[in-house]
Amino acid sequence: MSMDREAIADRVIEGLRAVVNPRTGQDIVAAGQVPGIEVSEAGRVSFQFLLGPEDPGTLVREARALTEAVPGVTKVKIDVRLPTAPSPQAEPRHGRRLQPGSVPAPTPDPQLARNLGRIVAVSSGKGGVGKSTVAANLAARLAGVGFRVGLLDADVYGPDIPLMFGEKRRPRVTGDKGNEKIVPLDAYGVRLMSLGFLLEAEQPAIMRGPLVSGVLRQFLEQVDWGELDYLIVDMPPGTGDAQLSLVQTVNVDGAVLVTTPQEVSTGDVRRAVRMFEKVNTRILGIVENMAGMNCPHCGQPIDVFGEGGGERLAESLDLPFLGRIPLDPEVRIAGDAGRPTALVSPDEPAGRAFAAITDAVTAALGGVSPAGR
Repeated sequence: MSMDREAIADRVIEGLRAVVNPRTGQDIVAAGQVPGIEVSEAGRVSFQFLLGPEDPGTLVREARALTEAVPGVTKVKIDVRLPTAPSPQAEPRHGRRLQPGSVPAPTPDPQLARNLGRIVAVSSGKGGVGKSTVAANLAARLAGVGFRVGLLDADVYGPDIPLMFGEKRRPRVTGDKGNEKIVPLDAYGVRLMSLGFLLEAEQPAIMRGPLVSGVLRQFLEQVDWGELDYLIVDMPPGTGDAQLSLVQTVNVDGAVLVTTPQEVSTGDVRRAVRMFEKVNTRILGIVENMAGMNCPHCGQPIDVFGEGGGERLAESLDLPFLGRIPLDPEVRIAGDAGRPTALVSPDEPAGRAFAAITDAVTAALGGVSPAGR
């Protein structure tokens, strides 16, 4: 390494000493969480970040910001690793092969995951693509064909699931002191839990990363879900604390990534795909939402957000394309009214799309029918 590169590396290390892990009280350099810092001739800095199961994901963002601020640094690449014991990789029946160098998900707590059935995370690279709409209708369709379904709203900053199911009640708490359980609400046969049920109307959820992880774990541990066939988890957009906390707490059976056809959305989904690969979570496929609409005046198709972006993305990443959902005002109206389109308009184009996507997800997870429980 040349003198300039060594000087940059020294400055990066010194800067990273300002990042203190609240769990250990040590800075991340002293704790050995950022081994092997490399600097290229062009000033590109790369290093691994060993993120423990109880560590807030904000540590990575702090490390990136401080490194980018170091004079001479042109680009920063951080390879987030979860320090867990290796486990054998299995070839999925459907979906993308787990990549060499990815990190196996930790073994879930058997008591925690015992009755939760197949756990499916519905995620996106950015907000505003209809991720919660897809999660709500996936859960509703599964319940409609006879599965026992739970829907966990992990989007703590924007909990939309209560509105989409028309629920304003507060959940009951049962059990003795010290052993209380929250009873999920039930709507359209789906067992629901959301921070939105616990907040006052329009009250914002102002919390740092560790609290987000704590809320998610509490909803997994202290909610009386009963026996489930599927637990659908509506994730917040992006690749932050909630995603890491989920895969570190329970064994996620698969992730569904939602995008719109436009490039700004598909580009963000690529980052979400890489994140799930890093934590060795199987990706079931890509859903393209808002995939064109018919003009109400002339009847001609209008591709408001472009055409085919989700399918091209799935093909380029060698992932299954689960289907496309048309841009339909009736879906928005039904969601605002708390009536899932998959149940109230099953014969309309959007309703048929939700049904086909649900069938593709269940097929990817083994194709078990409700009668074959």
